[in-house]
Formats: sequence, C-alpha cells, structure tokens
Amino acid sequence: MDLSLETATLAGGCFWCLEAVFNDLRGVETVTSGYTGGSLADPSYEQVCTGDTGHAEAVQIQFDPQLLSFHDLLTVFFTIHDPTTLNRQGNDIGPQYRSAIFYHGEAQRETARQVMQEIEAARMWERALVTELVPFQAFYPAEDYYQEYFQHNRAQPYCQFVIVPKLTKFRKQFVERLKK
Repeated sequence: MDLSLETATLAGGCFWCLEAVFNDLRGVETVTSGYTGGSLADPSYEQVCTGDTGHAEAVQIQFDPQLLSFHDLLTVFFTIHDPTTLNRQGNDIGPQYRSAIFYHGEAQRETARQVMQEIEAARMWERALVTELVPFQAFYPAEDYYQEYFQHNRAQPYCQFVIVPKLTKFRKQFVERLKK
C-alpha cells in the first residue's frame, strides 16, 4: 500500500452509485465496494440485503490527499446522495442503504463534523442530515461480481436509470475535479 494515500470509508445507498462517481474523481486511486458497520465477519451480499447484519453497502476509497482533501471528498459525497433520508436512497430501502461516514482517526472525524455543519448552515438540503458519523471498525470487500459494476454493466436498467443520472449530475457539478 502506498503510504502517501489516505483511506475513506463511506456509505450512501447502493455502492454501485458511489463507486461509479468516485472512480471519476481526480485524486482517487482505488474504490472498492463492500460492507461495513455490522456485526457479522465477512458477510455476503445476500446476508447484507436482509438488513439483519447491521452492515451498510459502502465504498472504501484510497485517495491522494495532495490532490484531493478529505473535506473535498466529503463535499462530493454529500452532493451525490440524499443524506436526509433514514435507511433509504430512492427505491433502495433498509439499513444497508443508510448514509454514514466511517472515520479513520480523529482528523477525519473533525473534518466530517465540520463539513456536516457547513452543509447544514448552507441549507443545502431542506431536511436535517441523518448521516451517521462512526469510527471505522472493519471493511469486507463485496464479491468480485459487484466490483466495477457500472463499468461492466452500463446497459443494465439500474445503471441507466439510477447511476447514469447521478454520474451526469456529478460530472456537470464537479467538471474541474474530474480525472482527465
């Protein structure tokens, strides 16, 4: 692992959506879809989908803080999902689709608090944030089939109707932050 990279672990609905967006963000080296925040070691997709394991679908991001600050990463995060709906993103319903930041250390916790306060103060969303801010414990990569899902399945209806609009909005709003 490159010691100059930092790790962020974020949950905001379906991991396919988050992965597709963060893969396009300059400064992001890798994005891995997986599960975090639950009680079962190394759960499967089917187990997480029951809502009984406590896990959230999440992405673990390796990023270069010289090119992308954690603050800026979170700014993107809060624009690509609805952080005001409890255990839900669109038609995806259940605790596995919650909004959460699993912070790696005190600096990330403080930055996340600051970004959340900025978003609330700017009234970016009509409702209050319900994003959990919890310490990182463990991350379990999802099955290989779920990695780079959008890249391999662009024609799938979910990709066309859910991911493409998010990606289009992100690319328009953060054009200066896109990978070349």
